[in-house]
Amino acid sequence: MKITDARVVVSSPGRNYVTLVIETEDGITGIGDATLNGRELAVASYLSEHLCPLLIGRDARRIEDAWQYFYKGAYWRRGPVTMTAIAAIDVALWDIKGKVAGMPVYELLGGAAREGVMVYGHASGSTLEDLSADFQRHLDLGYKAIRAQAAVPGLEKTYGIAPVDGKTYEPASGNIPQEDVWETTSYLDFAPKMMAHVREQFGYGVHVLHDVHHRLTPIEAGRLGASLQPFRPFWIEDPTPAEDQSAFRLIRQHTTTPIAVGEVFNSIWDCQQLITERLIDYIRTSVSHSGGITHLRRIFSLADLYGVRSGSHGAGDLSPVSFAAALHVDMSIPNFGVQEYMGHRDPAGEVFTTSYTFTDGYMHPGDAPGLGVEFDEEAAAAFPFDPKYLPVNRRLDGSVHDW
Repeated sequence: MKITDARVVVSSPGRNYVTLVIETEDGITGIGDATLNGRELAVASYLSEHLCPLLIGRDARRIEDAWQYFYKGAYWRRGPVTMTAIAAIDVALWDIKGKVAGMPVYELLGGAAREGVMVYGHASGSTLEDLSADFQRHLDLGYKAIRAQAAVPGLEKTYGIAPVDGKTYEPASGNIPQEDVWETTSYLDFAPKMMAHVREQFGYGVHVLHDVHHRLTPIEAGRLGASLQPFRPFWIEDPTPAEDQSAFRLIRQHTTTPIAVGEVFNSIWDCQQLITERLIDYIRTSVSHSGGITHLRRIFSLADLYGVRSGSHGAGDLSPVSFAAALHVDMSIPNFGVQEYMGHRDPAGEVFTTSYTFTDGYMHPGDAPGLGVEFDEEAAAAFPFDPKYLPVNRRLDGSVHDW
């Protein structure tokens, strides 16, 4: 089954997405997501100029061979641009294989290991009262797991807070990076008060998650974990920059609060130390930034050996194509933990038609052949690329801080 065409479509139906379309001589089309938030055109260029020409004439059925060819065949390996491009190819080929077989992708991955995939939503507020209202809104929708973020008093802006209550948070904005101010002491004082407020309001019958977004030093992260421990969070996410993986040993010495890390990782080698030394509890690698379905399954298989569960990134910067691919993987692995789900802004539904469903806090990818997502190129053309950048953090003294 020879590939006859491979093209990249950049569009902005609600936010920027990069979509790879692969066609075969049999008329089968597969789609993959190559979106890298704030760096979309870098991946689009790498795909269209360097990889798409090499797809023409290849056998679409040979997914593993294609993965190895594009990874090992490139001297300059790894990194978010390369791995996002490879992911798009990989997911598109799995989509084709599922359509040829007449089965959803999760059936090709070994079949369903569960009836549904527990997802967590994002609740936020500019005040604790606003957070409570948004948290209740998610409970009313049926969520069993909810991330809680609230504005830190004294800071003009805080990560994860939607600008309008009840709306989806989107960090990318403007044609130059927005600069925010960060102050760690205020955050460390406020975070346990926020978690206490949520537990007092809603009890312990719901999973509560919290994202630190790489802001703390290891000892500060240990202090945070210890202060949140009485409130039993499901996890704290990205407590410290993950480049220094040995730092997580120090965090472990100070708290038993579960730790989730990995949305910025691109390969199994990025995850290896944290998993094999059991320094984390959940690995958050995403299907679109870590080499696609093929490589994500390797990461989760390694994690399974060490009692680490999955908790894949699933924010709005993953298109419906990647989100569907994540659900297919989630359905099939033994060590599934939870899946992030933010949904997608209108008018994404005019461009992407999906078969996945949400019921009582759980999602299912659907049983349509392949991924269960259709991409309307003609509709996408009505939404041209809209340049956006992720913010930059500065401390009170003006120096740059981790975002």
